[in-house]
Amino acid sequence: MNKRFETSKLVLLGLMTAILLLMAYTPLGYLNVGPLAITLNVIPVAISAITLGPVGGAIAGSVFGLTSFLQCIGVGGTSAMGAVLFGINPFLAFVQRFVPRLLDGFLLGYVFAGCRKKANTYVACAITGFCSAFFNTVFFMTLLVVLFGSTQYMQELIGGRNILVFICTFVGINAVCEMIFSTVITAAVGAALFRAHVVPAMPKAETV
Repeated sequence: MNKRFETSKLVLLGLMTAILLLMAYTPLGYLNVGPLAITLNVIPVAISAITLGPVGGAIAGSVFGLTSFLQCIGVGGTSAMGAVLFGINPFLAFVQRFVPRLLDGFLLGYVFAGCRKKANTYVACAITGFCSAFFNTVFFMTLLVVLFGSTQYMQELIGGRNILVFICTFVGINAVCEMIFSTVITAAVGAALFRAHVVPAMPKAETV
């Protein structure tokens, strides 16, 4: 039984990686709106964290982060902001694109495990999906301001506004859409995987 679940985990990780790559290199993963994009890649990262724990989430997050960075140089699409940041400092652009997604996936594994102790699988999956989009936005924008806030490019975007006001207005509808999509889809897919016994049930009396 344990061998079956270990095999299932490897298959799931491969599947999530394939989905992330597909989404990254097709219009499925990014909806470009202004300098930022509405990204649905946070969903496979959340599913990986739910089914495979912090390590699986971190691996999926790393794939997401790498594909996001590659867009800075026009591989798998083009990020207008990413191209500018890469021109300013390629290494910091990599950190700003990669690290938030790695941390997102890693922390989501613990978010789900913690939520599962307090709620049923569906609710735990929904919260994890929400946090996936929320963490991604918070980490992404935090590193954007910390690493590039003093550059002329960012100063023009900030326009003298308070940093928190700038972040809220800058991410705007993008972040809201990501959180809604990620919450709803992650809850449905995650709960379905547990119902199908694709991954072992967690030790809790209440089932999905």
